[in-house]
Amino acid sequence: MRLPHRFYPIVDNAQWLERLLPQGVKLVQLRIKNMSEDLLRQELNHALSLAKHYQAALVINDYWELAIELGADWLHLGQEDIADADVKAIRSAGIRLGISTHSDDELENALSYTPDYIALGPVFPTTTKQMPWKPQGAENVALWKQRVGDIPLCAIGGITLERAPAIYAAGADVIAVVSDVTADENPETRTRQWIELTEQLASGGVHV
Repeated sequence: MRLPHRFYPIVDNAQWLERLLPQGVKLVQLRIKNMSEDLLRQELNHALSLAKHYQAALVINDYWELAIELGADWLHLGQEDIADADVKAIRSAGIRLGISTHSDDELENALSYTPDYIALGPVFPTTTKQMPWKPQGAENVALWKQRVGDIPLCAIGGITLERAPAIYAAGADVIAVVSDVTADENPETRTRQWIELTEQLASGGVHV
């Protein structure tokens, strides 16, 4: 299968969706930490409503039970999360699933669930969160893509707009971005630049 877009921003609240979805984002992950269940349910409902309005795919990070309850279409789980999740219930609800990987063992584990995409990271050093793994580099992106075959490969971790063409060329089907958008002085402009890049790649207008 193909993912809805090759640019995949990750944000931590629905307010970001209000800013980025109007720019043309069609694939976005909502990764929320440390929020009460009632507020979380409200936030996810609002986010799902926004995604539906803009005809975008919203990927919920971690909260698989709420994803089922609220009728979400996409879910992303880390290695520890998927070990505790009811994958059969997730699949029965028709939810598409992405899984994080950082090592050979984690890749093999993720593939056992037949995911809808595999995320590999960190490709470059990242300050978004503490990582016990060394940066993968473009060479591992290429290797991972050979191993996952037709499963879409998502590259994440320290990837900037300027680094993106080389990572796409290495085999990434999609690039997930956090700080390159959310920490930019003009996130809306940066988002449009990412979308323009993917359009140029699709038309063969970018050479690396």
